[in-house]
Formats: sequence, C-alpha cells, structure tokens
Amino acid sequence: MNALHIAVLMGGWSAERPVSLQSGNGCADALETLGHRVTRIDMGRDVAARLAEAAPDLVFNALHGSPGEDGSVQGMLDLMGIPYTHSGLATSVIAIDKVLTKQMLVPAGIPMPGGRIVKSADIHDRDPLQRPYVLKPINEGSSVGVAIVTDDGNYGNPIGRDVKGPWQEFDELLAEPYVRGRELTTAVLGDRALGVTELKPKNGWYDFDAKYTDGLTEHVCPADIPDRIAEACKSLALEAHRLLGCKGASRSDFRWDDERDVDGLFLLEVNTQPGMTPLSLVPEQAKHIGMSYAELVQAIVDEAFPRRGVDEALKDAKPQFLTKERGG
Repeated sequence: MNALHIAVLMGGWSAERPVSLQSGNGCADALETLGHRVTRIDMGRDVAARLAEAAPDLVFNALHGSPGEDGSVQGMLDLMGIPYTHSGLATSVIAIDKVLTKQMLVPAGIPMPGGRIVKSADIHDRDPLQRPYVLKPINEGSSVGVAIVTDDGNYGNPIGRDVKGPWQEFDELLAEPYVRGRELTTAVLGDRALGVTELKPKNGWYDFDAKYTDGLTEHVCPADIPDRIAEACKSLALEAHRLLGCKGASRSDFRWDDERDVDGLFLLEVNTQPGMTPLSLVPEQAKHIGMSYAELVQAIVDEAFPRRGVDEALKDAKPQFLTKERGG
C-alpha cells in the first residue's frame, strides 16, 4: 500500500456538523495510523482555496448533510479534478432528496412508503394524511426535523401554528404513512451488504438524540429477526446501492411491520455519507464481519482510489455477535 496525502473534509454548516466532526476526526486518526499523510479541513466557504493549497491526492468526504452530501462538494471536486470517497455528483443529488429517491427506486421494485409533498402552511388547516403519519424534510438526514403525528400526540388537530415542529423550519415537507414495527438498517460496502442491525431506542423513536447519545439506543447486531427478513434487507440495500450508483459505503434504513412478514418491510432512505463516529452503524457492522475501523476506512479509500480493492479487504472476515447499548 502506497501512502497518500489525504484531505479529510469535515464539519461544514449543516445541522449534522457535530456528527461530521466526530466522523472526520475518527477517519483522519485511522488514516494516520495506516501511514497516510492527512490534512484535516473543517469546511468553510474558502474550501476550494484550501484544497488547492493542500493539493491532496484524495479527499475523504466525511461531511454529512448539505453541501457535502447533496452533490455540491462533489461537483466542486469534479471541477478541481481531485478524486474523492463515497458517491458522486448525480447519486448524491438523487439520494439526498427523498422524493427523487422514491422516483428512482420504487419503479425498480424497491418497497418504500407512499407519500406526497405538502406545503407546511397547509397542515395547520387539515391533516395531509390519515393519522398516524410522518412529516419530514425532503432533503435532511439523521432524522433532523422528523415528526410523527398521532391521534394522541401533542401537536394538536389540526397542528397549531405556534407548535414547535418541522413546519416552522421548512416551507415544504414530505408526508408519509407511519409504518409500525421495528427499526432495521443495513450497510453496504463496495459490492457487499454487511449485515442487519436492529435499533431499539429507549424513548420509542430513533431521532437525532437517540442516534448520537450514548445509551439511548440498543443496537442488536446481527438483528434477531428471521433469516428471510435479514436476507431481504441485504438484497434491497444492495440493489438500492447499485440503482443509485453509490460508491464506497452506504446505509439503507428500513421499517419492518413484523405482523406482515416480508410484505411489511419498507426502505425509508439511503444514506450516501453514513456516520463514522464511535456510535455509528457502518463501523459496527464492519466489526461484526471481522473488519477493524481502520480497515473499513482504508476500504473506502481503496474504492475511490483503486489499488487493492474492497473485495480483498473483506475476505477472511470473522463474524462477531454484538449487542450493545449505544447511540446511533
């Protein structure tokens, strides 16, 4: 393995900035232990000038949310001619947008909840769907701005204009039917689905705090679910990864209504820049198949800047069983 000069982009100004800083510093530490020269860049508006000055061989994109996950940074790096990790411009534009993702995946047979775009102002007059339903921003990640509206919830009926929620932050929202059941997630690395984790949040909802606060969510890896459901998760995650044209690592999130068997499995979204923090799911699933954090980071680099390939990094992995009280 030849040592590279790798610039790790992290931080930025999205709602997921704190998570990105954790991911970026973790990846930078791993890259340094692997012998690479690392330049850490907390992304600001001068990012292009800083990258031009650093002149790295490769950018490790550890940004979450806009503009690092929506195609903006990818387009900039394409214009600058700098290779980078994870998905490219077109994939990033589609995957960050929940509506575009549905338009791409549902016609190909990927089961996803129905839904429609609603004006935030309109939900104060009437519910867009029968309760319970979910309201979420069209292009945010990490459950930022997600609200579950139920008959016995505290939002009111109709939802009050002075009630705190995503309708105060976004002009438009995606309304989806609420899928009861269990929270599952599957990571894909290169051309392989790594496994299935079940997430059991202690407050009943896998929101931003549950994802990133240690002890608020139990991770069961591998998930204690029937083999046919686990295989369906892995097959759907891998197919979504391929259809969207993802590179490196992605993570697909599911809801499973266990009263409906496989017909109750729905893909919610595909994350093209999944977290790489100590509490994140992709490193946890990689560990389950016998891959260390540093090996995972190197495998992501390998696909962006091919030398030895992801397949070689994955071979001879030894499974582990992990059940932990952790964040997301």
